[in-house]
Amino acid sequence: MVSDNTKIGTGLMFLGFTFLFLGVLFLFDSTLLALGDILFLVGLTLTIGASRTVRFFSRKDRIRGIIAFFGGVALVMIRWPMVGMVLQVYGLIYLFGQFFPIAAASLKDVPVVGSVFRHPSVERFFSSFGRVGAGDRRAPV
Repeated sequence: MVSDNTKIGTGLMFLGFTFLFLGVLFLFDSTLLALGDILFLVGLTLTIGASRTVRFFSRKDRIRGIIAFFGGVALVMIRWPMVGMVLQVYGLIYLFGQFFPIAAASLKDVPVVGSVFRHPSVERFFSSFGRVGAGDRRAPV
């Protein structure tokens, strides 16, 4: 059974992504982007728990992605939205890069988009993420 915190956190993460999408759609509106960042971080904390969030954002092997992500959040907050979003996207790719091949492998079984993810060039693209070690593919959290 899913707890109430997880449900609320998932809803807040969805709202955060919605505000981030609208902020980019409205030509990098810094208010919408900042609100999206806050909602995403609060939603992530509620979804996976405070201790796991702190543990995830304090891993020494991911320090480059953590600094880029939070630096991007800070730049969005001080109204430099374009540079901040570029840093955030880099940080998210660095932090969640190992998760992309896992997600792509599970999307291969989806009826409509599965054929796209089974294409050799798409498989090669997603397999290039997170090449730390051969057996090191795990979900990032």
